[in-house]
Amino acid sequence: MNKLTSTLLAALITGASTLAFAHGDEAHAKKAGPVKKEQKEWGIAGEAKAVTRTITFNMSDNMRFTPDKIDVKQGETIKFVIKNSGKVMHEMVIGNKKDLDEHAALMMKFPGMEHEEPYMAHVAPGKTGGIIWTFNKPGSFDFACLIAGHYQAGMVGKITVAAR
Repeated sequence: MNKLTSTLLAALITGASTLAFAHGDEAHAKKAGPVKKEQKEWGIAGEAKAVTRTITFNMSDNMRFTPDKIDVKQGETIKFVIKNSGKVMHEMVIGNKKDLDEHAALMMKFPGMEHEEPYMAHVAPGKTGGIIWTFNKPGSFDFACLIAGHYQAGMVGKITVAAR
């Protein structure tokens, strides 16, 4: 069980009334302060001064990302500019299939759950969001919209990180 899953389950089991609900049509506000730098299988939060390339994505209500496949080189810090051209909230979450599957299942059970990590961006209709991510490990990774029903409808993509 990953850290996010175990934390959420602990909060739910103890009946925590402080669990915030912010999905649906509500906008997520980026928290002030430093970005949480935690090494993940798919990389680590990047810094603006280290950006080596910018990739623009479009998310739409046909439950697709454009583009839905990207190639990067190990060590690249990518600035993702994520546009929501739809009429409903969408998000982009980078991860591996196992973690995205687990998170998507939780989102189906608790569609209003709030989460904020440096590898995800929640983008309101007609707005633009962003992620800055350093791909310091090679491999094949995924990204998806985990809002309830969107992942299941095929709102997913692939990131291939080539070894140096």
